[in-house]
Amino acid sequence: MSTFFRLALIFVSVLFFGYVIHKIRKSQLQIEHSIFWVALSFLFILFSIFPGLVQWLTHLCGMVAPVNFLFLVMIFILLLRTFIMSIRMAELEEKVKNLTQKIAIQNHETGNEIENLKVKVGNNEND
Repeated sequence: MSTFFRLALIFVSVLFFGYVIHKIRKSQLQIEHSIFWVALSFLFILFSIFPGLVQWLTHLCGMVAPVNFLFLVMIFILLLRTFIMSIRMAELEEKVKNLTQKIAIQNHETGNEIENLKVKVGNNEND
């Protein structure tokens, strides 16, 4: 791995780590989401500080260039994160649908109760 790429990776990872911490402090990012991003930035800082680790993992995977290994790892991690977020989004959509249905049923029941009260009040006024 070239020195320029190592320094660029360290700089971008540290910058990204600082940005995530900034978002956590402003309460704009939940802790459960930030753990993933902090771990990812630490992983790339680790890879840039210890290039021998990247070369060993590259050789272990049967790849030639360590940069290709890093890109492959990054793509895999982001695809995994996207899949997990898709599952979470489907769960939230189901909850929204259930809540909408419950609210509609409650509004319908409340409307029926109001109509019954109006009928009772109207009957009492006629007496």
